[in-house]
Amino acid sequence: MKLKIFLFVLIAGFSLLFANADKYSNDKFLTYKVDVKKQNLKLFWKDENGKRFGSIENLKRWTAKKNLELDFVMNAGMYKTDNSPQGLYIENKREIIPLDTTKAAGNFYLKPNGVFYITTKKTAKICTTETFFNKGEISFATQSGPMLLIDGKIHPDFKEGSKNVNIRNGVGILPDGKVVFVLSKSEVNFYDFAIYFKSLGCKNALYLDGFVSRAYLPSQDWNQTDGDFGALFAVVRNK
Repeated sequence: MKLKIFLFVLIAGFSLLFANADKYSNDKFLTYKVDVKKQNLKLFWKDENGKRFGSIENLKRWTAKKNLELDFVMNAGMYKTDNSPQGLYIENKREIIPLDTTKAAGNFYLKPNGVFYITTKKTAKICTTETFFNKGEISFATQSGPMLLIDGKIHPDFKEGSKNVNIRNGVGILPDGKVVFVLSKSEVNFYDFAIYFKSLGCKNALYLDGFVSRAYLPSQDWNQTDGDFGALFAVVRNK
């Protein structure tokens, strides 16, 4: 009987956690889940003429000319002053920028940092920079930092109640293998941002960027199309 009561309380607790996560999402976070086996999630930096897209609006115009529909767009990993991706960047199996393993100051270098990637077999993964290895089976990848969650644990440098708040966006891997993108609708610290990914069931999650972050998600009436970014995540489909 005690075991049954314990299990009931445990299940109820998890149900409440995930119910609260959904409510928290609506109030505090924009959340979008992608099934990479069924949806076409890609990274975009430059067009076929070598011109950088930069803004979500520019990508919208380009895809429209290609007779493609955009279901979702969000800025990807961090970028340098010339708007080139900071750290590893792979697009269509081509490594354009190598992995950055140096030590320096700033969010990108707050170790452990990490890599989000999609394999040629349509599997999405997030790993720490130290454990990343490319055997030529990666279609898309972007490096960023810090990691928000590492094997279910919150980044050791994050502090509960921290006053370091900002608009933030990130990406995580759900238990079913789907990708979840999150953009905070208001300022949040790293700890609470990581907690939200944990509440969704993510074991690994990666911070993407801060106050510059934008997203385009017409299905949720979220239409930010400005910005001047490096690479962009986008879910595209034929019209």
